[in-house]
Amino acid sequence: MTAIVIIVFFALALFGMPLAFALGFASLGGLLAGDIEIAVLPQRMMHAVNSFPLMAIPLFMLAGELMVRAGIMQRLIDFSNSIVGRLHGGLAHVAIVAGMMLAAVSGAAVASASALGSTLVPAMRKTYDDGYSSAVVASAANLGAIIPPSNAMIVYALMAGSSVSVGGLFMAGIVPGLLLTLGFMTTATVLSVRKGFKLTGHPFSIRTVLIETWRALPILLMPIVVVGGIVGGVFTATEGAGIAVAYAMVIGFFVTRQLTFADLFPALFNAAVSAAMVGALIAFAASVTFLFTIDLVPATMASFLQNLTSSPTLFLLLVMAMLIVVGMFIESNAAYIMLVPLFAPVAMKFGIDPLLFGFLFVLNLVIGMMTPPVGVVLFVMSGITRVSMARLIANVWPYVAVQYVVLVLCMVFPGLVTWLPRALGY
Repeated sequence: MTAIVIIVFFALALFGMPLAFALGFASLGGLLAGDIEIAVLPQRMMHAVNSFPLMAIPLFMLAGELMVRAGIMQRLIDFSNSIVGRLHGGLAHVAIVAGMMLAAVSGAAVASASALGSTLVPAMRKTYDDGYSSAVVASAANLGAIIPPSNAMIVYALMAGSSVSVGGLFMAGIVPGLLLTLGFMTTATVLSVRKGFKLTGHPFSIRTVLIETWRALPILLMPIVVVGGIVGGVFTATEGAGIAVAYAMVIGFFVTRQLTFADLFPALFNAAVSAAMVGALIAFAASVTFLFTIDLVPATMASFLQNLTSSPTLFLLLVMAMLIVVGMFIESNAAYIMLVPLFAPVAMKFGIDPLLFGFLFVLNLVIGMMTPPVGVVLFVMSGITRVSMARLIANVWPYVAVQYVVLVLCMVFPGLVTWLPRALGY
């Protein structure tokens, strides 16, 4: 059965079929090959999506849509500009800092790319070349899947079962997320000096910083309220996502006053479409995972890897190397759904900390969103800015390198990932 599933999936994927449906037909082929009742397919699909924690994904997506439509971007940009706008590559720093703060609202790299690209790139083009501007914004957007709340981490935790919690993964992403932000800013400074870009923005002023902080304060409090409540055990991740939606509506209607009732339908529609894509992947992949389990694929893989090496470090290196390749060719949500149930149990048998393994798994596939040929963030940025993929890739590689450096640092110094969640009791 496993061979049929793999052959059918890759054959359909290569012909351009959406991955969710390729998984569906692959699971159907596996059921037929194994002479298993086809009724198992809808049963496994419904079992996979009938999940209370899974509801957090569409709710966080809706919260992000509402916050973007509520006009928060300009306040975040003004706040960022007051702090870092006068540095070399000032507008690039503004984009990176705004991306870091937007990440704490949107929870997704693609949503951040759309918001940042449409808002910041037109202004950046007046000072920087198109390739540089688009690469900076793409990198800043990629923070959306690392800094909590992260939809990618929710999917990972769902696929990993009880071995890791959403709150723990959220906390694991904070220190590496800050390291990525600092790495991006350092890279932007070096490149702006080398390219001879002029200084932008107004001279630093404490008064301006205080004014812009006050204007942005309701927005800056949102991740503290939502993520803090989840980590503190006040409410679950799903309840926190619902609170984020209510918070976003209050901000839009009563603080920025830019959100209207006319905005609600497109926000709901976009969130529903995005959530449906993730839901379809999860539903169909659950059937594939079920077939793999019947064929004892996880146990066989664990036995093979344990016979191949007894070193947890070598096992981790092998998985990370494989994920680099997977991230280049397979959409990240599909990769989580297919691979986490296979590798997370094996990692536990090797004695690897589930939080460390989970975060490294997520970060590796998030980097894949910026690597060709299937870098979804690159495609979004190219579509928004009309910059060719070749030019975008030529400018984005230093920021991809920064992300791999942080990945290696987290592997060498696991405390960067595990210290904060452990200190909070995870």
